[in-house]
Amino acid sequence: MEKTQTIEVDEVTAAMLKTCAAKQGLSISELVAKMTALQDTIAVISSEDVTELDRQWASIKAGEPTVSHDEVVRWLKTWGTPAFKPWHGK
Repeated sequence: MEKTQTIEVDEVTAAMLKTCAAKQGLSISELVAKMTALQDTIAVISSEDVTELDRQWASIKAGEPTVSHDEVVRWLKTWGTPAFKPWHGK
C-alpha cells in the first residue's frame, strides 16, 4: 500500500474535486493524480488548426458577430447531461 498524504483545500475546491471525481467515477486521489500527470502534457496543434484559428480571429476583428460568454457558459453546463446538443450557435 502506498503512503498517503493529507492536503488541505478550501471548501469550494473540495466540493469541486468531489463532484468532478464522482462524474468520472474516480476517487479524489485518482482524480488529483490524473490531473497532476496532465500538467506536463504538451498540447500539439496542427498548422491547419493554427490557420483556422487565425482565420476566425481575423473574422472577429473584422466585426463578424460572436457568441456571448453567458450563452457559451449555459451550453457548456449541458456537457455530460441528457440536455447536451452539439453547438449550432444562433
